[in-house]
Amino acid sequence: MLSSSPYRDVKVIDVARKAGTSPATFYQYFPDVEGAVLEIAEQMAAEGASLTQLVADRSWTGKAGWTTAQELVDGFLDFWRRNDAILRVVDLGAAEGDKRFYKIRMKILNSVNNSLADAVKALQDKGRVDKDVSPAAVAGSLVAMLAAVAAHQKGFQSWGVKQAELKPNLALLVHLGVTGKKPTK
Repeated sequence: MLSSSPYRDVKVIDVARKAGTSPATFYQYFPDVEGAVLEIAEQMAAEGASLTQLVADRSWTGKAGWTTAQELVDGFLDFWRRNDAILRVVDLGAAEGDKRFYKIRMKILNSVNNSLADAVKALQDKGRVDKDVSPAAVAGSLVAMLAAVAAHQKGFQSWGVKQAELKPNLALLVHLGVTGKKPTK
């Protein structure tokens, strides 16, 4: 329902009808629509925490580094596409200052952010990334870029950018951000 209706227009009676149950049954599980949305968002955030696997303990050198960047982009965009409606509500709630939604958003983004920061730091320790680079700043910037692009995928299409063009260019930016070098393809 969140895909086809504004969040604030979704009513308990509509949810109950769509679920084939009664409002009384709905209220046995949730205090209101927002409570149900928060439950769905928490489940989605738990799934989103697995995005860290796309970065943690992965190589960023040679062809493996290019593969890591591509798989991160693919996984991130796919996660956002599958959860677009609930993520829009989470973003709205977070932007309005609701700490519950903010924590959910950060749970998703931190899984990738922390792993990227660790990757940059590991490359620094090996002398492959300049010591003046802030791993946290690079990781935060890349995650913000990924989230913004993922949330705006339909907008790119309206600009004439095909998904097949977007992914490799986004992966290039991620690879450059983490390693400071063009990827080996």
